[in-house]
Amino acid sequence: MPQSLSKVYTHIIFSTKHRENLIDEHVENDLYNYIGGVCKDFECNPVQIGGHKNHVHILCLLSRKIAQMDLIQHIKQGSSKWIKTRGENYSNFYWQDGYGIFSVSPRSVDKVMEYIKNQHTHHEKLSFKDEYRRFLKRYKIDFDERYVWD
Repeated sequence: MPQSLSKVYTHIIFSTKHRENLIDEHVENDLYNYIGGVCKDFECNPVQIGGHKNHVHILCLLSRKIAQMDLIQHIKQGSSKWIKTRGENYSNFYWQDGYGIFSVSPRSVDKVMEYIKNQHTHHEKLSFKDEYRRFLKRYKIDFDERYVWD
């Protein structure tokens, strides 16, 4: 085949270090826009980005030119440096080391977009830990609680 074609939707989830509530209304939208810009820089077109006080969700098309791990490293490094420039309140901002990345069927993209858009409402009833556990169980990922959170 002379041409390489790819359309892989991914749902990326990661949290602030120790799940500290450092993503507030003062930086939230700008943070998501910054992350979207990093995705674009690596040809991983962002579809929807959102989150809540201590974590983010990124729905994007994964470029065939970059590894998952490299994309996430660039997103975390760049956004962590950027947010620290936004004021004293963010001087100790760090992302948790780990992450989750999950495949998304093209038929489910709209559903995932809505899920990400409604994070604030969603987290009135459910903690990030419970949300993340649900993803791990839904995708049948074996995990050890001792290593997921710290």
